[in-house]
Amino acid sequence: MAPTPARNHRTRVHVVSDVHGNARDLARAGEGADALVCLGDLVLFLDYADHSRGIFPDLFGVENADRIVALRTARRFEEARLLGASLWAGLQENRATVIEEAVRKQYAELFTAFPTPTYATYGNVDMPPLWREYAGPGTTVLDGERVEIGGRVFGFVGGGLRTPMRTPYEISDEEYAAKIEAVGEVDVLCTHIPPEVPELVYDTVARRFERGSRALLDAIRRTRPRYSLFGHVHQPLVKRMRIGATECVNVGHFASTGTPWALEW
Repeated sequence: MAPTPARNHRTRVHVVSDVHGNARDLARAGEGADALVCLGDLVLFLDYADHSRGIFPDLFGVENADRIVALRTARRFEEARLLGASLWAGLQENRATVIEEAVRKQYAELFTAFPTPTYATYGNVDMPPLWREYAGPGTTVLDGERVEIGGRVFGFVGGGLRTPMRTPYEISDEEYAAKIEAVGEVDVLCTHIPPEVPELVYDTVARRFERGSRALLDAIRRTRPRYSLFGHVHQPLVKRMRIGATECVNVGHFASTGTPWALEW
């Protein structure tokens, strides 16, 4: 039997998630790669590491950002909600209008930073209706959809599941499961949130379990993709683990690291 000819070109894909306003590093994230994959959370509402950064402190000051982070970290979500409501009530402008204007400003900078080609899906703090306005011809937005990159099939599912945090793009478990089902069997399954595994969903700094998806976990066990890639949990207890035949990888909190995760074949 004749040997299989060597491929002339290896494919390299860089993957980022939880960009949260880091346009500077995003502009360099595709260097040396054939494509960039972004798993969402472009918007920065509030930086839990630096409370002076984001839409919230810009509007209400660092002291109030300190207060709301402390309440959320202590899981006192109702008190945090009441504090937020009182602060928003003090604004002269409509809350939705203020948020949209701030998000538009961030999106204008971030989408310009995307290299060509970029394949992206939404995070739970993103505003999907605005993406159509800012995504250029080199950026493909996918949600419950598939695309082929370098001969491998990538499936994308965006958004998060409903939580007391009430972030902009949270959907029901049923809607999320339907998108997982629509993607079907793929080589690389790309989502914003992780599968529902305790070690993957626990944030060691926030000291809480984030929401992971049971439907995603079931799909991994059933369809056995080569990789399951995700973000959402900024400081996970475990960044990487194997579920059956699938390597599950938290590709990192890009806002903090500024470094993409690389996949090559």
